Amino acid sequence: MSRPLIFISNDDGVNAPGLAHLIESVAEFGEVVAVAPATEQSGKASSLTVESPLRLTERAPIAGAKVYAVNGTPVDCVKLGLHVLFSDGRKPDIMLSGVNHGSNSGNSVIYSGTMGAVMEACMVGIPAIGYSLLHHSIAADFTHTTPFIKEITARVLAGGLPADVCLNVNFPAKCVPKGIKVVRAARGYWTEEYARCTDPHGKPYYWLTGHFHNEEPDNDGTDEYWLSREYVSVVPVRPDQSDIKAIPVIEKLLCL
Repeated sequence: MSRPLIFISNDDGVNAPGLAHLIESVAEFGEVVAVAPATEQSGKASSLTVESPLRLTERAPIAGAKVYAVNGTPVDCVKLGLHVLFSDGRKPDIMLSGVNHGSNSGNSVIYSGTMGAVMEACMVGIPAIGYSLLHHSIAADFTHTTPFIKEITARVLAGGLPADVCLNVNFPAKCVPKGIKVVRAARGYWTEEYARCTDPHGKPYYWLTGHFHNEEPDNDGTDEYWLSREYVSVVPVRPDQSDIKAIPVIEKLLCL
């Protein structure tokens, strides 16, 4: 019986420590192939490269896994990897993305390249999970995430996921998590998103910054609530963002 085929990507780039940590955490479960951006692609969501040629370059293996770099986005990595590396008809048993250096909780899933890769795999029927740590430093300690990555990955490998559903998993930083909570994303928005600076010539430029404003900090059904209490949050996500319940409302609005 062949070992499970595990496909891995990220948005922090092929040299990110989080990618190596994820590969090392799941290497025991099967054959691992990683395809990651050649450079950091944070915040690229589900964007594609459409005006430049893409190149798939093999890199040094990590923990026995084959590793490739693509000069494009996380979604480019998933699409090109599936097209080129699995053209023999094999299909990954699971797709993992991360471990991201930084949070993807709340509405960050909309912007996340980590989750963009996950949703791309989900749309073609591959069970997919995004892993993120609430610590942006390149030197972040991922040690405490290992047992949770192993447990969640093993359970999804064994039991699969509902059709058209993928998982957004976030880990609290600088602590040993107390457990896992399956919840929804907290409602909120980003404030003060750009810092105004001045270059040496006196001309203004702007640097993306900001703070996530949680509109429901006391709601124990959300990821932000439990992450702040040192739990791992697991949010089921659907790439299809259609609001089925709103269809009758919009029909009435349009007098249809």
